[in-house]
Amino acid sequence: MAIKLKSPWEIERMREAGALLTEVVEEVGRHVEPGITTKELDRIAYEAIKKRKAKPAFLGLYGFPATLCTSVNEVVVHGIPSEEPLKEGDILSVDVGLIYGGFAADMARTFPVGRVSPEAERLIRDTEAAFFEGLKYLRPGYRIGDVAHAVQTFLESRGYGVVREFVG
Repeated sequence: MAIKLKSPWEIERMREAGALLTEVVEEVGRHVEPGITTKELDRIAYEAIKKRKAKPAFLGLYGFPATLCTSVNEVVVHGIPSEEPLKEGDILSVDVGLIYGGFAADMARTFPVGRVSPEAERLIRDTEAAFFEGLKYLRPGYRIGDVAHAVQTFLESRGYGVVREFVG
């Protein structure tokens, strides 16, 4: 199986899709506070994507009913937005994708809801740092397994574990 490299034009379209998605995630993040529901955040994301003349990538995909995946606290991944209000001290992971000009962008970010515990602050900080450790290996000559190994090694050195059911 040959790998088809993207043209400079295609890379620029991908960059544009990613920039728009960054704006969407930042807009959602400005609304994360105690009392808001993840269903309301989903509506905000949907409108922000449409305003940018893009299409929500997750909505309807394999029957998924929302624009965002919203995982609160111990929910590991792909939570479905609900009418349950967020509470002070929660941790919210937002995963969202969009399609713009035929190119998809996908991003996740974790937000503290109001004031969170020092342990929650550490978790958010360490998982972000792990992302950047993995990013060091997202270069020619390395494999996805190298990225995953860097992330896992970094997190395990800080006392965290990996949820093996969701690796791949």
